[in-house]
Amino acid sequence: MKGRTIRIYLADGGPTGVLTAEIINWTGKVIVAPREKLDEIARRDEVKRTGVYCLVGPDPDTPGRDKVYFGEGDSVLTRLLTHSKDESKDFWTRCVVVISKDQNLTKAHVRYLESRLIQMGLQAGRAVITNGTAPSLSPLPEPDIADMEFFLEQVRMMFPVLGFGFLQPPPEVPDSSSQSDDRPVADSPLFELSVVGATATAREIDGEFVVFKGSTARKQGLASWTSYKALRDQLVDEGRLTDSDSPDYLVFADNVAFNSPSAGAAVVNAGNLNGRINWKVASSGQTYQEWYEQKLKAAGLDGDVDE
Repeated sequence: MKGRTIRIYLADGGPTGVLTAEIINWTGKVIVAPREKLDEIARRDEVKRTGVYCLVGPDPDTPGRDKVYFGEGDSVLTRLLTHSKDESKDFWTRCVVVISKDQNLTKAHVRYLESRLIQMGLQAGRAVITNGTAPSLSPLPEPDIADMEFFLEQVRMMFPVLGFGFLQPPPEVPDSSSQSDDRPVADSPLFELSVVGATATAREIDGEFVVFKGSTARKQGLASWTSYKALRDQLVDEGRLTDSDSPDYLVFADNVAFNSPSAGAAVVNAGNLNGRINWKVASSGQTYQEWYEQKLKAAGLDGDVDE
């Protein structure tokens, strides 16, 4: 993959205010603003154009997850002002507006984009999408569909850079046959964790630590457990951790991506656990930390870096 340049401009000079983002040679433009600064983006002409938008805020019922609503409009500003008075959408704290700098987006285009954004958000499964199901795709000529899909590729690449990860697709997990051996996948070996009778396997994929479907986790949590307990409860509520054949264990009904080895280890152990020490490479018995340090040494970084 080739390098890309994203130009981010802090419109009011602060890191938490209104910002714009663009990619060179891309006709799109992204504007991000806190809800309390809606009056400031209302002064920007581009927000009055045809476009799509996202309303984003923390989900009060799911700690650590965002709640997102996708919309479109001939004038995005008009729609945002309507939502600011809508009590059913009180959750949002930031809005993300996507328009075209050349003003070539039509109503049919943004309807297509809205539907695809909802599809992408639901498929990613990283946030609570309040739209529910996506509307039918707006009929477009084949060249326009290709243009809109390219447009969406840029949007999906830019959003995580701006702090919005809800469109990121789930990590591409190898099939079951390659999960059982130690062939590297994206430079990651297969890791194993065995603790109090629970057994789990995982790989590091695209910066996330993915525990594989079929892994087991201790059912009864330790009294001293504090780290990632709410996350484990959330996975149970979502049906991603379910009852197994044994009353003492739960089973992963899906591949689950964690932000660290310790998060995955704590969920498997139902108690605090240092994943960097307890996850081990299946073939060698190296701990995750030893494997990580070996990677650094292979890159010429042995800890004795000259200042």
